Amino acid sequence: MDTKNYSAKIGRLIQENRQARGMTQQELAQALNTSQSAINRIEKGGQNISFDMLGRISEVLSSQLVTFNQPGSVNLRIEGGRQLSGHITTKTSKNAAVALLCASLLNHGTTTLRHVARIEEVSRIIEVLNSIGVKTRWFNDNDLEITPPARLQLENIDVVAATKTRSIIMFLGPLLHQYESFDLPFAGGCNLGERTIEPHLSGLEYFGLKVKTVTGKYKATAQPVKPERTIVLSERGDTVTENVLMAAALNDGVTTIRNASPNYMVQDLCFYLEKLGVSIEGIGTTTLRIQGLRHINKNVEYAPAEDPIEVMSFIAAAIVTKSEITIERAPIEFLEIDLRFLEDMGFEYEISDEYPALNGRTRLVDITTKVSELHASVDKIHPMPFPGLNIDNLPFFALIAATAKGRTLIHDWVYENRAIYLTELSKLNAKVELVDPHRVYIEGPTKWKAAEIVTPPALRPAVVILLAMLAAPGVSMLRNVYSINRGYEDLAERLNSLGAHITVLRDITE
Repeated sequence: MDTKNYSAKIGRLIQENRQARGMTQQELAQALNTSQSAINRIEKGGQNISFDMLGRISEVLSSQLVTFNQPGSVNLRIEGGRQLSGHITTKTSKNAAVALLCASLLNHGTTTLRHVARIEEVSRIIEVLNSIGVKTRWFNDNDLEITPPARLQLENIDVVAATKTRSIIMFLGPLLHQYESFDLPFAGGCNLGERTIEPHLSGLEYFGLKVKTVTGKYKATAQPVKPERTIVLSERGDTVTENVLMAAALNDGVTTIRNASPNYMVQDLCFYLEKLGVSIEGIGTTTLRIQGLRHINKNVEYAPAEDPIEVMSFIAAAIVTKSEITIERAPIEFLEIDLRFLEDMGFEYEISDEYPALNGRTRLVDITTKVSELHASVDKIHPMPFPGLNIDNLPFFALIAATAKGRTLIHDWVYENRAIYLTELSKLNAKVELVDPHRVYIEGPTKWKAAEIVTPPALRPAVVILLAMLAAPGVSMLRNVYSINRGYEDLAERLNSLGAHITVLRDITE
């Protein structure tokens, strides 16, 4: 082990935690019965530190500074059983951000995206873009500037970053008109079971794209043609619709897409494409008519709308902790059905008048939750493509069902693994009965208890576990939270702003 590097990392952790608690070096020194100069040397990495001293510092700072776990992982220590209060502002959509990053490849000019979520999923796509020659620059309040080269260096693609995100599959649509052949690494992301890319390929075949699967990658060849007939998507998927939309954007004829997803991230992509000069009819419906362009070279700015899934996360947090909070900038069009399900279960809330998002198109409201006594849903709860109950929000309904009186059937027909991850709630004392890989019965109300759990490798079930821990009296530990950081920016800090008590623990690596 590089002792000097280790000491420097320990020193930085101590300094960050001391400053976060508003303590001076002298105050920390007095609490430890040592000198201010010794603390200064420790924080600068200039002094070896024993495990005994590290334990004493952790105790004074009320923070377990180091854990022994998977190298480099981030863990959360949750002191549960606290009520939340206050206001929280919704951040922009993760799913819109990754689609817009992929769509920036259509444009030979500079794209500026406003208030982009700085999350792991976005970071992975940026790493891929940088590796093929795209210049990116963060500035101001999470604004991102994207400038492509004259020709992408696809042979240099960052395979490691690409295989960590399923969004890489959305490079197919933008690239097929620009390159005769190219390779893409296999798509990664959440471990939710087998997710075929066949709907993508069948939709893009209309434009002359052919893809062969070889070890570890997709080999694509393209002889671009104009679709001779209406494209009927084999599934109403969000990323499938986005991929075909991006292909249509560089087709200088008219493309009609049926069975298209009208979901929030697709609408954001449509609004961005319109800024590039692409004409789109039917936004928000299942039939899109696109008049594309042969070449796009335009400097544009766009602000993606807020994330409805994040809103539901905070609603679930309020329900499980029996709290009253106000969630600002909620995109109501994409929450109305979900809220109706909650109303039928006894959830009470107040809603503000509508106002526009920064994109000028999406309708926003503020939602104030009320402490409510919930009962089980009369019917099973299952998702549907928009405007049905959001597929990504279904795991939050499992958590909410655990707080409600009675027995609720949750049917996750989309993914064959996600319902299995929900059984982790039983470690926190929830009554969860797995019927099959798609269905679970949940009986409440739950008397939550603290536990130590390794984070499921799927974003939404992972957040569900975290939110349940907020309600569990005592200290819980959620280990290796990378899957949460894929989709949420500073979630622990933001929950703490509402009165939660979550400590971020970073393992030391050499």
